[in-house]
Amino acid sequence: VQLVESGGGLVQPGGSLRLSCTASGFTFSNSDMSWYRQAPGKQRELVAAITSGTITHYADSVKGRFTIFRDNAKNTVFLQMNSLKTEDTGVYYCKSAWPGWGQGTQVTVSS
Repeated sequence: VQLVESGGGLVQPGGSLRLSCTASGFTFSNSDMSWYRQAPGKQRELVAAITSGTITHYADSVKGRFTIFRDNAKNTVFLQMNSLKTEDTGVYYCKSAWPGWGQGTQVTVSS
């Protein structure tokens, strides 16, 4: 299983970013996928998830601001993040139904 995240960066509060995670080593279309984040000094937490049937789930803290979606033809899951807040800062990781994590992508929300 290989997961490669990208799209992080530095953005001002209120801004937007789109994260991507390209997967390989398993049948992507059959796997639930999720995004987690880890802020400095805090535990990794679930941000959003999408089933193989495209049912979505969001943490209360991001509902209405973040959207998870997938492109099975490209083996890629996305996280569209709008109206970003300073508390969204952290390293974002994607996760498949299989063991293992990618390297993560840093998101910093700061003025």
